[in-house]
Amino acid sequence: MRVLAIDPGYGRCGVAVLERENGKKETLLYSACIQTSKDTEFTARLGIVADECTRLAKKYKPDALAMEKLYFSTNQKTVMRVAEVRGALIQLATSLGIPVFEYTPGEIKSAAGGSGRADKQQIAKMLHALVKIEKEIKYDDEYDAIAVGVTHWARHRH
Repeated sequence: MRVLAIDPGYGRCGVAVLERENGKKETLLYSACIQTSKDTEFTARLGIVADECTRLAKKYKPDALAMEKLYFSTNQKTVMRVAEVRGALIQLATSLGIPVFEYTPGEIKSAAGGSGRADKQQIAKMLHALVKIEKEIKYDDEYDAIAVGVTHWARHRH
């Protein structure tokens, strides 16, 4: 079973592909941070993120797409733009027949860090214990996406 896990964003979007085989530790097949320039129009930035996620979905053929639910921040423009990214990702998944699952930040911290109050360092350490990661993780966004994938496995024991 494979999951394409996404920490949605348009400036920085964390993506990870995790695989689980019966009786084995989850394995990280791929992770990255899709970055777009703030000098680029939003619609082009959205296209870059959607195109890369489409490429990953077609290459890795995941059984599910999991992503973080939107939470409200003080910057309404940012929230609206992230909501648009999420909509594009939901559409691409459904067009490819991939079921979509969404998790709150609290669910992710609890599943990936052992506590709803876990900080980024605690979560990163726990992810290395839970998932076979054989590469250097360069960006927090990658860890966030991996954590979304771990949350999916915790909620959906296939």
